[in-house]
Amino acid sequence: MLDYKFIKDNLEAVKENIANRNMTADADAVVKFYDARTELVTKLQALQQKRNENAAAMKQKLDNETRAKLIEAGKSLKEEIAGVEAELKEVEEKLDEAARQIPNMVHPDTPIGKLDTENLEVKKVGTPRKFEFEPKDHVALGESLDIIDFDRGTKVSGPKFYYLKNEAVFLEQALIMYALNTLRKHGFEMFITPDVAKEEVLKGIGFNPRGNESNVYAIEEEGTCLVATAEITLGGYHSGEILDKAKLPLLYGGLSHCFRREAGAAGQFSKGLYRVHQFDKVEMFAYATPEQSDAIHEKLRLIEEEIFEGLGLPFHVVDTCTGDLGAPAYRKWDLEAWMPGRNGGEYGEVTSTSNCTDYQARRLNIKYKDDDGKNKYVHTLNGTAIAVGRAMLAILENYQNEDGSVTIPPVLVPLCGFDKMMPKK
Repeated sequence: MLDYKFIKDNLEAVKENIANRNMTADADAVVKFYDARTELVTKLQALQQKRNENAAAMKQKLDNETRAKLIEAGKSLKEEIAGVEAELKEVEEKLDEAARQIPNMVHPDTPIGKLDTENLEVKKVGTPRKFEFEPKDHVALGESLDIIDFDRGTKVSGPKFYYLKNEAVFLEQALIMYALNTLRKHGFEMFITPDVAKEEVLKGIGFNPRGNESNVYAIEEEGTCLVATAEITLGGYHSGEILDKAKLPLLYGGLSHCFRREAGAAGQFSKGLYRVHQFDKVEMFAYATPEQSDAIHEKLRLIEEEIFEGLGLPFHVVDTCTGDLGAPAYRKWDLEAWMPGRNGGEYGEVTSTSNCTDYQARRLNIKYKDDDGKNKYVHTLNGTAIAVGRAMLAILENYQNEDGSVTIPPVLVPLCGFDKMMPKK
């Protein structure tokens, strides 16, 4: 979340940022509750001072009448302090709730816009392939190759679930190992993270654990949820801790299953593997000082580019506009791969990387001791190394052949153990 005083001192800029992000939040309420809290804290401190003075006076040699008056005053102060403390607790809860609705500020260069169509292309790598035949989409390819079964996934688990079969099992594992090896080369510490996290951790990262708009599966009566990304579990790893500045940045890579309700997601671009309820992902997460975070953000983006260049897939990078940013992100780049089966050929998102500055760290209370001896909030960053389903989708559609087979990208062949998948239907 943003610092309360920052919101008060920069109220108009905060309101403009909310509008640019196309979000609904009440910055005025934050200021109102912040001022009320300040007033109550001052009042409470004054009462506590009176209580201390009263207690000190009670230690003196007193006549009975004076002692009785002090006792009565002490009782009255105790009741008044309890009342102010209760009122302060209520105001602090309202302040926290209102402040959590305020999105992070955005980078000055972030394009202003409401829709993903207003994202700004900043880089293009590779040239989309021109087919000498009519290319199929990955759903048709998955069926003819007998490597993906959506129908039985729906029968057993419901819509947007699927089975991977035969060569796709090895292709998935090859993509995971390829991403893990890339991150290891770049000095990341690797994790396999839990698939469950507490609701307070999700809230800290910026996910809404409950309600119709939530994109996560809540576990009833447990106060926990299935994770939508290892960003949640890697971000919660150091919650409530003070990190050693000398060890920053910390670069973590996490392999996890990801579960998403995808509430409201529909349409032709959501079909097949593009938008599903469960998938595997290798996530990057970094803890950094404020001075390091911009450079780390660039590093994460370049690693994503390296991974997809290595796969030989055409892609472009976009600077995400204000209205398409999640609330915690200060700046986000999306990497979109060319997908021949998407509306006759379009780019579709395969990875993203965000700099969340100190927004998540404030919510999760993650600090470092700076050179001046003061504890300050770290900056947190995240980025997708491989979201396996979408990477597989792009490989199937870009590497298909006229005879219905699909060639395996050379970098994955040693990990797969085969160089081509042949149709079986």
